[in-house]
Amino acid sequence: MMAGSPASLSGQDVGSFAYLTIKDRIPQILTKAIDTLHRHKNEFFEKHGEKGTEAEKKAISLLSKLRNELQTDKPIIRFVEKFVDTDIWNQYLEYQQSLINENDGKPRWFYSPWLFVECYMYRRIHEAIIQSPPIDDFDVFKESKEQNFFESQESLIALCTHLQELRTTIEDLDENQLKDEFFKLLQISLWGNKCDLSLSGGETSSQRTNIINSVEELKPFILVNDMEHLWSLLNNCKKTREKASVTRVDVVLDNSGFELVTDLVLADFLLCSQLATEIRFYGKTIPWFVSDTTVHDFNWLIEQMKGSNHKWMSKCGADWENSIKMGRWVYHDHIFWTLPHEFCVMSQVAPDLYAELQKAHLILFKGDLNYRKLTGDRKWACTIPFRQALRGFHPAPLCSVRTLKAEVQVGLQPGQAEQLAASEPNWMTTGKYGIFQFDGPL
Repeated sequence: MMAGSPASLSGQDVGSFAYLTIKDRIPQILTKAIDTLHRHKNEFFEKHGEKGTEAEKKAISLLSKLRNELQTDKPIIRFVEKFVDTDIWNQYLEYQQSLINENDGKPRWFYSPWLFVECYMYRRIHEAIIQSPPIDDFDVFKESKEQNFFESQESLIALCTHLQELRTTIEDLDENQLKDEFFKLLQISLWGNKCDLSLSGGETSSQRTNIINSVEELKPFILVNDMEHLWSLLNNCKKTREKASVTRVDVVLDNSGFELVTDLVLADFLLCSQLATEIRFYGKTIPWFVSDTTVHDFNWLIEQMKGSNHKWMSKCGADWENSIKMGRWVYHDHIFWTLPHEFCVMSQVAPDLYAELQKAHLILFKGDLNYRKLTGDRKWACTIPFRQALRGFHPAPLCSVRTLKAEVQVGLQPGQAEQLAASEPNWMTTGKYGIFQFDGPL
């Protein structure tokens, strides 16, 4: 921890959002995971016979044990099952232990950094599943993610229709009109981030209204709005680009379902407006924070779009599949995204990933968890500059596109936080407010 960095958010602050998450939301998510396994009992039996039934029982008992450890604030234990990241996780647990000066010297659920214990919980869910072959590839959150996609159909149709209309007129747009469209699709991608299933404890949170019509009225809720910086950076790249050269935008994804479609629509626009020539998406290697995107979710969603009986949705699906085939869209995952580490240590922990991100002209970090990792999930004053909170993390110009769902926010104007708190005590955690927070070229 660097000198002058504030303490981590943690569950020891009774009444804080971290405390309520560990006390209420996480056990709720575990209960839902257990129910999901239970509901698939017959399917496991049909597929694998007795072995499937035994595996389901084992996974449930491991998850019940985990829930009990959490609710009774037991010490946090090491991972036993060999997986690509097991050693890094166990080293991190030792590091957490080394920070504790108490007599019992074991990290505990309510007393350790919230970011760490929340990530640890999802990694333990994964361990319970991989310890239970032959159902060791089961995603306990898959149904919720798919439900979110199906329940958002009307909004998705509106969005795909808008995109297809835009593609037919894009050649005729002048610079200001192009900029307006860029801003509109950025905001749609921002508000798409409201559909977060870990916030609602896995309850449905689909997008049922036509988000395109809401963009203007939602603008006052953007607390930091650096969209102009994004425009000038990409527009400048476009104007100065040589024939064969590349402008690459990297998108570090958050939720699957509706939000993912808003990200893909934005990516499509970036290519057809020539603000970018290549898009790289980063997802999670294992099911994570209920609704986060895995490679399975990414491919599933494009297949669903392609197979849709709505012509513009299926056109989007076919175009997107083609972008992947042509190599203009690249999906990439890395174990670092499901580690508990904050991003300022990425260059040491995952130098290969850091080097990859350095090739981007712009990196968009979607969502709340990415913001928590960018800022280290610490008790920063709201007015601390974003760059200071990044603590040296700067592979390329980057922007956080996030709706606020955790008690961390930096880079606000003096008095802005106080004003918000006076009218809305929970302004930091409801997902009502959003940011486009940019950290430009060094």
